[in-house]
Formats: sequence, C-alpha cells, structure tokens
Amino acid sequence: MVGAAIIRQLEARKDAGEKLDILTRTHAELDLTEQASVREFLETERPDMVIVAAAKVGGIHANNTYPAEFIYDNLMIECNLIHQAWKAGVQKLLFLGSSCIYPRMAEQPMREDALLTGTLESTNEPYAIAKIAGIKLCESYNRQYGVDYRSVMPTNLYGPGDNFHPEHSHVVPALIRRFHEAVESGVSEVVIWGSGKPYREFLHVDDMAAASLFVLDLPSDIYQTNTQQMLSHINVGSGQEVSIAELAGLIGDVTGFKGQIRFDSTKPDGTPRKLMDSSRLANMGWCASISLRDGLANAYRWFLESQATARK
Repeated sequence: MVGAAIIRQLEARKDAGEKLDILTRTHAELDLTEQASVREFLETERPDMVIVAAAKVGGIHANNTYPAEFIYDNLMIECNLIHQAWKAGVQKLLFLGSSCIYPRMAEQPMREDALLTGTLESTNEPYAIAKIAGIKLCESYNRQYGVDYRSVMPTNLYGPGDNFHPEHSHVVPALIRRFHEAVESGVSEVVIWGSGKPYREFLHVDDMAAASLFVLDLPSDIYQTNTQQMLSHINVGSGQEVSIAELAGLIGDVTGFKGQIRFDSTKPDGTPRKLMDSSRLANMGWCASISLRDGLANAYRWFLESQATARK
C-alpha cells in the first residue's frame, strides 16, 4: 500500500519533467528476507537512494497469531536492505517504521523522545521491536559510516492498496470489508472486537507518501536542525484522533450500513490511545491534507473497484 503510493507520487514527478529512474521489484521477483538476493539486486542496480517501505503488517489478530513471522520477516527485510544498501554505496535511505514503537502508556501525544521509555503494547510487541531495530540500524550506520539514513514513523495508515483480508488486516480495511459485506447480505448487526473506547489516529496513504518524499528531499542541514541531531526519527501523523466507535460509525455511513453496531468487550482493545506528536514535521513545513471522511470514502471506492484482489 505505502510503496505503491510512493511510486504514484514519483511517477507524477517524472511526468512533470523530473529525471528519475524508479527501481522496484515484486515479492515474486525479490524476496527481501533473503540476504543473497538483496545483495545481488543492490550490487547490480547501485541506486542513489533507497526507500524501505516493505514490511509484514497486520492488525491485533494477525500480530497475536503470527508473532514469530512478524519479528523475523521484518528484522530480515530491514537488516538486509539497510546493510546491503550501505555495502552498495547508497548514501541516502529512508526507513518507514510504525507508531507502535512507543510504550503502551506513553504520554499523549507521543513525541519522538518517548522511544524506549516504557513497556510496549503486548499484542504487537514483536512487530514493534523489529521496527525499533530498524530505527537503531539507521542511527548506527549514520554514526559509524557517515551516511544519511533517515526514519519516519507513520501513524495508522489506510487507503488504496490496503489489505482487506478478514483476519490479517488492520482496523480500517477490516471494518470497510465487514460493513460492506453486511450491506450486501442485509444483516442488521455488525459486531466489532473490543469496547470501541480506544482512540486512534489515521493517515491516508497518499499523505504518508507525500510526507515520506518531503523528508527524503530535505537538505541535510535543515533536517538535522529540525531533528536536533541526525540520529532522530520523525513522526508522521494527521494530528486528529477518533474512537474506534466513532470510526465504525463513519465507515458505516460511507458504506451505507443502516443496522446496529455492537462491541464485543471480551476481545482485546490494544493500546488505549495512540496519537502522534507530529510538530517536528509541521515545523519543517509539512501537514496532512486529506480528511478522515474523504479518505475513507476514497479507500471504499478503491475497494469496490478492486474487489477481485482486495478480498483475498
């Protein structure tokens, strides 16, 4: 989802006359968990920049069910790409992390300096640890080798290209699919995991892509001045939060669901609240532009147009 959004914006730059060669590979063409394959790819292509948008991701159910896969796959992807990029002489790299790197009970909104100050949320700890390792890889390679490897930490993302699998998806695509199928089948009630009380922040993937390229484009002196040091990561969020109950109501409206919404409080809620402090990025000149309602409508349109692949 994120990689495709970044490619769309890079292609738009090409169309506007910017000289770019965009190198991509599908999972079938290049398994990023295989060190030898990644080494061969980067040594052959010798890119000027690398954007690490690839990851194994999922919601609470997927994280609880496949913890070994979440920590192993993500560690391998970032270790292989970051190390082999350095070996291939890449001086500039952008690593995309996740807001789950912050402690479960971090002060809200969560600032960058909250990292490693408390216990992680247990339901996605393996994934969070892998993402923290990615940040520390970038920091360490900057310190030891003098490269410019930057990290951005997005809040919860959604939009075209999302994973709508009924068990492995995040909350927005999962609810879009569930409400759509409820409308299709004419059922009068939708049951949602948890109490509906936790608050979450959401960012449309096109905003995330724009923010990623904005950070990547920043001159080193401006980037370092605004992050205080080159070792820092940068939060990327919308600055707006809604409860899961409010989110469900919005998605119900977007999909045309007229029935009742019930919450199953016997299921886990996850972190009570997750709001990013994105003031550093705002101070550099970037803010989100897509409202949640407009973004949800856009994501639902893509789902309707892409159901053959979206429902897999």
